[in-house]
Amino acid sequence: MRCPGCGKIIPGQIRYCPYCGAPVQPKRREVFWWRWVIAVMSLVAIVAIFGVLGGLGIPVQPPTSPAMSPQNVQRTTKEVEEVAGGRVLHTLYGHTDAVLSVAFAPDGTMLASGSRDNTIRIWDVASGRELHTLRGHTDAVRSVAFAPDGATLASGSWDNTIRIWEVASGRVLHTLRGHTDWVWSVAFAPDGATLASGSGDDTIKIWEVAGGRELHTLYGHTDAVWSVAFAPDGATLASGSWDNTIRIWEVASGRVLHTLRGHTDWVRSVAFAPDGTMLASGSWDGTIRLWAVR
Repeated sequence: MRCPGCGKIIPGQIRYCPYCGAPVQPKRREVFWWRWVIAVMSLVAIVAIFGVLGGLGIPVQPPTSPAMSPQNVQRTTKEVEEVAGGRVLHTLYGHTDAVLSVAFAPDGTMLASGSRDNTIRIWDVASGRELHTLRGHTDAVRSVAFAPDGATLASGSWDNTIRIWEVASGRVLHTLRGHTDWVWSVAFAPDGATLASGSGDDTIKIWEVAGGRELHTLYGHTDAVWSVAFAPDGATLASGSWDNTIRIWEVASGRVLHTLRGHTDWVRSVAFAPDGTMLASGSWDGTIRLWAVR
């Protein structure tokens, strides 16, 4: 079947398009008809029981869950307010379509956002003011990432390119071409010298940031690569894919060190622990897995 949002061919029996996130809702009445039958039958049974007991003169008090008592609801609400605060600092308006990615600058003073309106916007965090609108991509911007020094920004787009931007001026430094399908994820190495990109063409590419030169293409996944992340030491890279696996790569050589299997659906996100000894992966199978990688 085709996604109504982006037109890509997608598997049946899913609720959201894995490419653009658009709701698909495949024949839900056919898939979930039995839930409606059970719900209606349960309601009829409850009404009948209450009617019989009422007719016999037996007082009926609907059961109240202790967890949902007014006192507990009030207490829970208060605890959430105390722990999380729940206060909105700013609502940033400017994009004209869905926002697909956000990233803070390393010093926390700026925020970048990538959108389906094909732009990246740079915001001043303290005031919520827009500093720059970066234009150049010809399709949705799916991933944004600041370099460790905060001076440059990378963006990956559904136009199959990556762009490197000078944050202060908003000008394009490099346009990186080589992928043959949408770019889903970009990540800077800890030293900022190299950049990794994951794409719907099933590959990861490693780029030299200063010159915009491709260093390696990493082959091994058999479906789209949705997420890439460097280890804290920059020597290894993790990738999560639509083929349900995670792969650990040696950056210098481009060879696969490990293929991590266990998820039963697409792997959407990967992240290293700060000390580099563990990797977390999040999947459409509803689980997060923690892997010992060192």
